[in-house]
Amino acid sequence: QVQLVESGGGLVQAGGSLRLSCAASGSIFSISAMGWYRQAPGKQRELVAGITSGGSTNYADSVKGRFTISRDNAKNTLYLQMNSLKPEDTAVYYCNLKRGVRVSWGQGTQVTVSS
Repeated sequence: QVQLVESGGGLVQAGGSLRLSCAASGSIFSISAMGWYRQAPGKQRELVAGITSGGSTNYADSVKGRFTISRDNAKNTLYLQMNSLKPEDTAVYYCNLKRGVRVSWGQGTQVTVSS
């Protein structure tokens, strides 16, 4: 069973930056697609950014140009660099791993952006 542990969330002013990390256990991290999702109160969980095992990335339109997803396979760690944060980025951010039929989620980390 893969375990994912997010860190790096917190309270930041609008225009600020945060870097989220997701540490993965097990041996399939490097061959898995990874993603960051977020869920704001009263809203559905949505994809923020994804990265394939080969390093190809995709982003939600709302974060393009502001967020960057990356991975360090040697450290089994996924990152999300978030710049120019806006109040509407406030949400719980979740790390996700997909490999075949296997899907794993982290427990989430809260990001709050004050105006």
